Amino acid sequence: MSNPGENMTEAIYQQEIKDLAAVAARRLDVPDASATLDNPLCGDTVVLDLRLTDGRIEALGHGVKGCLLCKAAATVAARSAVGLEADVAATLADRVSVMLKQGGEPPIPALAPFLTVRPHKSRHGCVLLPFKALAKALGR
Repeated sequence: MSNPGENMTEAIYQQEIKDLAAVAARRLDVPDASATLDNPLCGDTVVLDLRLTDGRIEALGHGVKGCLLCKAAATVAARSAVGLEADVAATLADRVSVMLKQGGEPPIPALAPFLTVRPHKSRHGCVLLPFKALAKALGR
């Protein structure tokens, strides 16, 4: 008899998620803005730093104390937000939420591996946390 949690682990924690989570997180030395958010349900904490130039994200750094999903999502946020206009980047959390909760398409292709999280509502917050921290750092 198999463990029910085993199927979720296999479905969610595929190699692409593990690879994204393994990317070394780096904070920015001199950010224009920073935000820290916690997920009280699982204990994940994200610190996100960003530097803006002419209304665009020039650099994004982060630190994560949390699960593989949160670490992997922070890597995607850090890679994907650089170069975006601040207003566009600030909407990513809402767009990721639609992807997870309403079956929407990934707002950026790098989020495709997280589609397997949809049926696991208890894990949505782990994926959303870095994007919410980005919105908070941008003052949203």
